Amino acid sequence: MTIGEIIGAFATGEPPLRIEAYDGSAIGREDNGLVLRLKSERALQYFVTAPGDLGLARAYLMGELEVVGVHPGAPRDVFGALEVFRKSMTRRPDARTMVRIARSIGRENLTVPPIPEQEVPPPWQRVLHGMRRHSKARDSQSVSYHYDVSNRFYSWILGPTMAYTCACYPDTQASLETAQENKYRLVFDKLGLKAGDRLLDVGCGWGGMVRYAASRGVHVIGVTLSREQAEWGRAGIEADGLGDLAQVRLQDYRDVPERDFDAVSSIGMTEHIGRRNYHDYFTRLHGYLRPGGRLLNHCITRPDNTRITKAGGFIDRYIFPDGELAGAGTIHLEAENAGFEVVHEENLRQHYAYTLRDWCANLVDHWDEAVEEVGEPMAKLWGLYMGACQYGFEHNKIQLHQILAVRLGDTMTWDVPLRQWWQA
Repeated sequence: MTIGEIIGAFATGEPPLRIEAYDGSAIGREDNGLVLRLKSERALQYFVTAPGDLGLARAYLMGELEVVGVHPGAPRDVFGALEVFRKSMTRRPDARTMVRIARSIGRENLTVPPIPEQEVPPPWQRVLHGMRRHSKARDSQSVSYHYDVSNRFYSWILGPTMAYTCACYPDTQASLETAQENKYRLVFDKLGLKAGDRLLDVGCGWGGMVRYAASRGVHVIGVTLSREQAEWGRAGIEADGLGDLAQVRLQDYRDVPERDFDAVSSIGMTEHIGRRNYHDYFTRLHGYLRPGGRLLNHCITRPDNTRITKAGGFIDRYIFPDGELAGAGTIHLEAENAGFEVVHEENLRQHYAYTLRDWCANLVDHWDEAVEEVGEPMAKLWGLYMGACQYGFEHNKIQLHQILAVRLGDTMTWDVPLRQWWQA
């Protein structure tokens, strides 16, 4: 069988894009402007030995698979083509066809080809190496893997705000910088912060929320496990002359000694801590607050509360090792079980799709610089990841929820206004 015939055996109807193989065979319309090209037998090996998104990612990152007609730095279009290919390969051939396919592939193509150097070991191997899931050491390693890539690289993608979480767009035409500043404003206002208050920002990233609040007279402690983020955040605090009000620590959120904060912000942090640790997480945040203090939890969620929380092979092995997502209802439940009263929540899914649109555009604009800084495989990896996420938010595969909660005092009362007190 030719490679085209093998692919056709798995395809549900005619593929919506043209697929060309190294043996000269092809499937799909010739006039299709989007072409997925398998460049060698190794591309087929990657698909056979790791079906689904992991095999596709390996083949693409190793240069054995290319999307013709799309610039490699156009993440949304590249991922769209790969997603179309993956979704169209869902038919199960009959037994006789499977035997013919196995004979055509040959035993030599059932061995795992070289793995991209960016790939981390599977979770079970990390455990065998003494790294218990979500231990402080393993969490530090996982965070460093994703965030300690290059501050210059991130600055080209994220823009001047260096905000690596969902922005909040006042309208569809707003710039990324305006939307990120608006996100910090929204968090600040929901928490009801004012000059003289004390804020703890867990998972503070490059310090954007820390500096925003400190510039308005709030005393802020930010903590991160990323050394490069901490260095960037400290430099920004010094440049803004905010040293008397703000600090960014290289510290696990579980090791913060201070208590009685007026507010805690957790922006893009919950995704890293693991579903089993939600109760402990929210209990700790509850303990950091004074009675009447507020928590703003901002995180990516699933659109339901029934599926497993662990990430797929591609995300776990290349993007967020040990990352887990749950539904907003699960987040809500665990916050309440830890003693919080949830007073407001909202879904910003559309805003994250726009945020990723703008990050992807930034990568396209800085593609040559990005490749020079981190290498083409890493630049392609981040493009593939951001394109996948944009697709996910656009098609309701994932969501972004903000939950505002209050730590009640012994009298079970609180002093928040009767109705929403911030501008959406």
